[in-house]
Amino acid sequence: MATGTFWAPLLLVAIGLAGHLWADVRHHPVARAALKAVASSGFLLVAASHLSADRYAVLLAAGLVLSALGDMLMLGASRPAFLASVGAFLLAHLAYAAAFVPRSQPSLLVAIALLAAGVLVVRALWPHLGELRVPVLVYALAISAMLLLALGVGQPLVRVGAALFYVSDLTVARDRFVAPGVANRVIGLPLYYAAQVLLALSLGAA
Repeated sequence: MATGTFWAPLLLVAIGLAGHLWADVRHHPVARAALKAVASSGFLLVAASHLSADRYAVLLAAGLVLSALGDMLMLGASRPAFLASVGAFLLAHLAYAAAFVPRSQPSLLVAIALLAAGVLVVRALWPHLGELRVPVLVYALAISAMLLLALGVGQPLVRVGAALFYVSDLTVARDRFVAPGVANRVIGLPLYYAAQVLLALSLGAA
């Protein structure tokens, strides 16, 4: 990929993200949605520049598209919009996990650590979840499995990208269920977009 072509999508992510956070703080919902779409288009363009018919590429690209969809649905404040977002991200994690399976050598120690971390997170969230306990539990299992498989892949881009995605989702859970506020998104969204960019870049290193 030419240097200009490489940097242009990353610039879209940076500009879209910065603008989205500004619109969030300033309470401009239309600009917030439009700029989030700009940021997501950046990592999708990174993936498109490396797309092929390879199984890994197809599954990873599906995960990126589903993540972009889930992130846009997250803009809605209603419970149906939130559940639709969770569903899209759940499918994204399953697509990523399926992409990583043939390349992964998961560690038992890492599996135990992730299980312990997942139990602690769900336990902390449990009193706040209400009727969403089952969906959140299923989602927690899916993202933990995705991260376990990712950490067993030899590519640092995959390992770091999946780990950032996991941490960014913790900020989403905190924002939705524990302590809502812009600070969650200021921390979580850069981690989320960095995660998607790294995973998209892994297509070029596959």
